[in-house]
Amino acid sequence: MTTPTGLALLTDLYQLTMAFGYWKLQRSEQHAVFHLFFRKPPFAGGYAIAAGLAPAIDFLQSFRFESSDIDYLATLTGNDDRPLFDAGFLEYLAELRLTCDVDAMPEGTLAFAQEPLVRVRGPILQCQLLETALLNIINFQTLIATKASRISGVTAGEPVLEFGLRRAQGVDGGLAASRAAYLGGCAATSNVLAGKQFGIPVKGTHAHSWVMSFDDELESFAGYAEAMPNNCVFLVDTYDTLDGVRHAVEIGKRLRERGHEMVGIRLDSGDLAYLSIEARKMLDAGGFPQATIVASNDLDEHIIESLKGQGAKIAVWGVGTKLATAYDQPALGGVYKLGAMQQPDGSWQPKLKLSEQTAKTTIPGVLQVRRFEQQGTLVGDMIYDETSGIDSRESIVDVKDANRRKHFPPEATSTDLLVPVLRGGDLVSRPESIHESRSRATTELARLHPSVRRLMNPHEYPVGLEIGLHELREQMIRDRRWGSAS
Repeated sequence: MTTPTGLALLTDLYQLTMAFGYWKLQRSEQHAVFHLFFRKPPFAGGYAIAAGLAPAIDFLQSFRFESSDIDYLATLTGNDDRPLFDAGFLEYLAELRLTCDVDAMPEGTLAFAQEPLVRVRGPILQCQLLETALLNIINFQTLIATKASRISGVTAGEPVLEFGLRRAQGVDGGLAASRAAYLGGCAATSNVLAGKQFGIPVKGTHAHSWVMSFDDELESFAGYAEAMPNNCVFLVDTYDTLDGVRHAVEIGKRLRERGHEMVGIRLDSGDLAYLSIEARKMLDAGGFPQATIVASNDLDEHIIESLKGQGAKIAVWGVGTKLATAYDQPALGGVYKLGAMQQPDGSWQPKLKLSEQTAKTTIPGVLQVRRFEQQGTLVGDMIYDETSGIDSRESIVDVKDANRRKHFPPEATSTDLLVPVLRGGDLVSRPESIHESRSRATTELARLHPSVRRLMNPHEYPVGLEIGLHELREQMIRDRRWGSAS
């Protein structure tokens, strides 16, 4: 996905006021580490699919303040009606070039609560300016990719088509949703521009308006078959669904006489389980056992699971609004938090945010995630501090409950998930194609225990802090709280 240039102002004002403060106090070049993560998986599920890295890289590589940006910032004023920013600071921004190191989970990687999806290390002013846009890009695409994987996961391998453009949140939201949905497991999209931009397969046939524009349904199907003999999926529910199936069979026979085959029919309303079962009987009896039944109509993973449980004879699933808008959870809730500050001697000082809500207390350090696997199944993830390494105990402690601990056996293999993306602001790894990322998501989901993938009350995948990091965090919490009480 190509992100437009000139997006340096795609940020919250407080990022710029903090940047000005760092510059004013001559702290702008002090190095810091920030981590982008979410606190709980979306949709009350057990996992997320990391997505959005490619457009985030486009944003990072084109990060510049244009002259028009500087001119606009010069017009902003404070409460005293004087300029909000010094002229010297605006000159600094005009010359600013990104020099950060960025590490990230490759797109399609399984991600869990508290794990950094992206780590940004560099001058604190630059790290701060990247926060809002990175969250905007990563949060939404991770959310949609996860939703797509949940929907695709209940169809038993039957293809899911993403039909959400007309209900998506704007043009950019529609494109991002189509991209992320394909990455998360959808087979194709109706979004032609997304097909062009990202190389996603596109699918579509006709709408009710086509049928209504003719005097009767049979004539409309005949007309479509005349115009598009190699793309005939007839929408059969404009007037009476089962009559529509009969008409599709009749036109299908005419098509066959001309050397073409009817692809199938689409159901878009009514009792989809009953109608698909009856339609399957009619298609088979009419000589079209290979004709596909496509269904749409406000589907999501729960409805699809129910339909399959009822024996529905649907082979392709068109999912629109509830996928492209993440209908039941409109935001991921990802955050971007400071983990450490570099000291004059080059060492890293871990930083901790406390909160009245335990879940919002952050994890200090320069964090990395190590994933353990045994006999082809993922068995747990360890969040550790790269500056301290991993204690020989090789144990993890649950972030929410210190009494929940896990030890990884010596025979378990492991991989670190955050891989280098930028060094000094320069790209150091080949951007993956969306097809490679989609393949990774499919492969990783297959290695995840089914109990973690289930829709309702999923088993909690083991994620915890490396035991040394847990002990450091607990000591920092005690120090902060006791210090406040004294």
